[in-house]
Amino acid sequence: MTHTFNSPDPQILPELATISLERDGHVLLIGLNRAAKRNSFDRGMLADLARAYALLEADESLRAGVLFAHGDHFTAGLDLVDVAPAIAAGQSPLPEDGRDPWRLDGTWTEAASTPLVAVAHGWCMTLGIELLLAADIRIAAADTRFSQLEVRRGIYPFGGATIRLPREAGWGNAMRWLLTGDEFDAREAHRIGLVQEVANDAAAALARARDIAHTIADRAAPLGVRATLESAHLARTRGEAAAVERLRPVVTELFASQDAAEGVRSFIERRDANFSGR
Repeated sequence: MTHTFNSPDPQILPELATISLERDGHVLLIGLNRAAKRNSFDRGMLADLARAYALLEADESLRAGVLFAHGDHFTAGLDLVDVAPAIAAGQSPLPEDGRDPWRLDGTWTEAASTPLVAVAHGWCMTLGIELLLAADIRIAAADTRFSQLEVRRGIYPFGGATIRLPREAGWGNAMRWLLTGDEFDAREAHRIGLVQEVANDAAAALARARDIAHTIADRAAPLGVRATLESAHLARTRGEAAAVERLRPVVTELFASQDAAEGVRSFIERRDANFSGR
């Protein structure tokens, strides 16, 4: 699916009711912005986040994204009163001009991917954990409280946790939290691999996420980054043999790129490379 945005200036970001968007060089900052409701997701917010993810993928000037939250909490999960009837009726809350933030629609790994760093603080409940699992790198503030509590609401995780958490954390660690709905803290999230780093507080966690995103966006070659992500995703979704088959053809293409030539020049001249994505 191709996503387009009808703006005469690609630098002008669409205004979304519940999601903030900000350019920081080649990095897109995506902020959950329904703080008065603890960033719980109603249908409007689900649609807004899907459109933000579509923008991150469609805009070639963006080389990395950061997902964070305004207010005291990352998210309290789904606004069940608003969303549950639609889901029970088999309706998708995601718009046609959006992209599934949980990366379960089968399109993310088929297109060139833009790396995403996610940062959590306060409450990170249910689909919030699944947003982290769908990101590439995850940071948490030390005060973050996690719970995959769907089983206590008569449902089960349907945003990818049953697939991704056992893969990331191991079977026993995943089942400990998926089957009980118990709350756990940032230290446990780090121990089981749900997050890669823990920062002192929300501000420090966001700053760290931005640093990582800028390291990717400002220092790494965009073509190389995307090829790396695609290879890793291919190995996961279609098996190692499929990924191995693509290694040499893709690196041959990369060696012929302007970025590879710039990488060699920067090495010879002992300076930072200036990559163009070509």
